[in-house]
Amino acid sequence: MRAAWLTALITFGLDQASKLAVVQGMDLINRGEVDIWPPFLVFRMAWNRGINFGLFAGDTETVRWGIVAISLVISAWAWIWVRRSRPGPLAQISAGLLVGGALGNVIDRIWYGAVADFLNMSCCGFENPYAFNVADIAIFAGAFGLVLFTGKPGAGDKSRVKKR
Repeated sequence: MRAAWLTALITFGLDQASKLAVVQGMDLINRGEVDIWPPFLVFRMAWNRGINFGLFAGDTETVRWGIVAISLVISAWAWIWVRRSRPGPLAQISAGLLVGGALGNVIDRIWYGAVADFLNMSCCGFENPYAFNVADIAIFAGAFGLVLFTGKPGAGDKSRVKKR
């Protein structure tokens, strides 16, 4: 449980510190875009009122607070699951990434009314129109890690055959 708590705390802190440094400190909120290492890394201000890639976006308070509620329920579920099932360290770290990222985006929705996205990366002739943030990376990595590092070994494995 300790790995989950520590990972969530570090993830949340990195997310909020990066947003404070870039959105407020570099004044990206007013500048809109700053070339860091074009086209590989550009800070491009985007306000996400929905979930990934702007899905379910809406300017209504109902959408905003609904997403906050869902994020808090998922975070609470992850904590309860970690506490009850006592998974291994990699699963705990994955849960911490998921929770820390989710809570970082919850703070944005409460504070700004939307999630502050600013990382934009393109490469090799492909122009990525989307921006994301540290919390988004953590949520994705955490969810992926939970899929990889949880479950019972051998569960559903039909390749084993009993030998006589």
